[in-house]
Amino acid sequence: MQWLSIVALVYMLLVAVSVIGGGFKLAAGEQARSLFEFASNPIAGLVIGTVATALIQSSSTVTSIIVGLVAGGLPVTIAIPMVMGANIGTTITNTIVSLGHLKEGEEFRRAFAAATIHDFFNVVSVLIFLPLEVAFGVLDRIGGFLANLMLGGDSMSMKGLNFVKPLVKPSVEIFEQTLGGFGSTAGGVSMIAIGIVLIFVSITVIGKLLKILMVGRAKQILHAAIGHGPVTGIGTGTAITVLVQSSSTTTSLIVPLVGTGVFSLRQIYPFTLGANIGTCITGLLAATAITGANAVLALQIALIHLLYNVIGVVVIYGTPILRELPVMAAEKLAEATIRNRLYAAAYIVSVFFLIPSVIVLGSRLFGI
Repeated sequence: MQWLSIVALVYMLLVAVSVIGGGFKLAAGEQARSLFEFASNPIAGLVIGTVATALIQSSSTVTSIIVGLVAGGLPVTIAIPMVMGANIGTTITNTIVSLGHLKEGEEFRRAFAAATIHDFFNVVSVLIFLPLEVAFGVLDRIGGFLANLMLGGDSMSMKGLNFVKPLVKPSVEIFEQTLGGFGSTAGGVSMIAIGIVLIFVSITVIGKLLKILMVGRAKQILHAAIGHGPVTGIGTGTAITVLVQSSSTTTSLIVPLVGTGVFSLRQIYPFTLGANIGTCITGLLAATAITGANAVLALQIALIHLLYNVIGVVVIYGTPILRELPVMAAEKLAEATIRNRLYAAAYIVSVFFLIPSVIVLGSRLFGI
């Protein structure tokens, strides 16, 4: 019964994440897509990719939109920073999930560090590769070369591969139908609020049950799949994310396991990197379905997203000094939030919304 309860609570968590995303879409409507119109330069593109993904709660969705926009004429040089920003924006979900451990001091410290290590890795990756891309266009060149080689493959669809969306869709539709009657804004905000509450409830109960259940053989199986070396961790994170088509979901599910002490921060670090790689599959397969004059460009940006994440893992995780930066930053921030819980809320608001908004506004005012 306890294991069945875990399954039900994981389902609740998946529904909660989808409800929040649906709430943002309902409240923003077509305005969510209009966010991309502000991407007039690489910095603005990075910011728009971050904010759009934080709002929509799905880097897979955002990168698929970007693929479509490139097919419609968006310059690849602007789209590249946008997919980099999508990597940062997708981490807001697991950061919110970590707040479910807020009342437990040490547990919250571990969970918050596990969530933000993904943030900091993606920030470090952007700081390294965005200047290089603007200066030399390496990803643009490699992606263009590979796209031209691959063009002509058969069209593929994600519908047969995605098994999570059909599972949560009926429950999400109940919320949409029930709350949608209050209007798009009020209904969307209500869905967001309910989703957050569901996350808190599910994480709290999951944490208590895991403390009881994660012993013996079950713990050994999980450690073999995730915590048994970096290569295994990256492979597992990639495979699971390909199946669920959401790095937000994958990393959100691992956060409670770190919070309750099942895994350490360093053990799940490679797993989150695998999630970065696995989330590229949606945009990549979406690109193969595009035909016409710009089909090669759509495939190019999808390949660039994959190359960016793979090269980022190899360079950053493969270099000892760079590898430690996300770990140290996540641990320091987690320690600070223990002293003052408001730091957690300030971090989420500033990193995902306030700072990006200021950058975009400055970019528009000064014509940068």
